[in-house]
Amino acid sequence: MAPSLWQIAVVIILVILLFGRGKISSLMGDVAKGIKSFKKGMSSDVTEDAEPKNISDENKDSENKD
Repeated sequence: MAPSLWQIAVVIILVILLFGRGKISSLMGDVAKGIKSFKKGMSSDVTEDAEPKNISDENKDSENKD
């Protein structure tokens, strides 16, 4: 029992009447900013993990502390 085209059209018209075009467009802009910042955060995590770590240097530091 899937919604028909007319039912979808009526729901879209009601949403536009209730919220207005300006409110919907600003909401979509906020969603786009959130997605961009999420992608930026994910790409910075990947670059930090891609750098090789020298394990032998870390072991020498821990031996010198004791």
